[in-house]
Amino acid sequence: MERNSEELAAQVRAHLPELRDAEARVARVVLDQGADLVHLSVSDVAALAGTAPSSVVRACQRMGFRGYQELKIAAARQAPRTRPSEDRDPATRAISDTVHAAREALGGLAATLSATELRQAADALHRATRVLVVGAGLSGAVVTDAAYRLRALGCAVDAPADPITAQLAAGLLPDSAVCLAVSHTGATRSTVDAARRARAAGAGVIAVTSYAHSPLSETSSWTLVAGGQDLVFGLETVASRLAHLAAIDALTLTLLALRGADAERALELSADVTADHAY
Repeated sequence: MERNSEELAAQVRAHLPELRDAEARVARVVLDQGADLVHLSVSDVAALAGTAPSSVVRACQRMGFRGYQELKIAAARQAPRTRPSEDRDPATRAISDTVHAAREALGGLAATLSATELRQAADALHRATRVLVVGAGLSGAVVTDAAYRLRALGCAVDAPADPITAQLAAGLLPDSAVCLAVSHTGATRSTVDAARRARAAGAGVIAVTSYAHSPLSETSSWTLVAGGQDLVFGLETVASRLAHLAAIDALTLTLLALRGADAERALELSADVTADHAY
């Protein structure tokens, strides 16, 4: 672990002489933060360095990384891990570690998920003529869950699996529609681009993410923050996905209260359809 810390710092320092003023300040922030960098978004680093997020990305590239996310992966490798279970049985150990990570992610939900933002986001969904749900990678499971739940409440929902189709759909949204975008880091390019196209078209954008400050939150009308761990290896991303699912549950329960009888009728239809597919 110490070796990784030294390697990251050495790589950053090796590029310092060739960095411009703003990029050099970014490098200094990286050196100062060390493993704590995993808890910062690109916007957080930009603020600490007194520059723009685009300068952070350029600095990362000049230091030998493909972008900020790859730099965070390097920082994650040196970050101290929660001590795992010492049980010798791998299955028992896996259960213990998974439950611990999930409990930690869900336990912080009340502190990060704003009731005001949740209420406003649910109201936007209630008034929306269409809802587009977008997300990529591991967020795909959350997107599928959100689309199903919203449809079961009577919303007109589209959730394209293809990112190009999602961006096309986002760009064609009317101003009476809402785009629900899910991204753990808030920096997934295809998801952020779809959200930006939706916003440019005049639609509202709801973000479900683990960070209050990110490219996705910056383009969103409402941000639902759930999770917060960004260690790319291990159980943390799974735990954050559970936190996102819990945020979707809270959002749809709030929407249910707003839609009243209409939602109840839609839920009855959903129950009937589900019953038809069970023995």
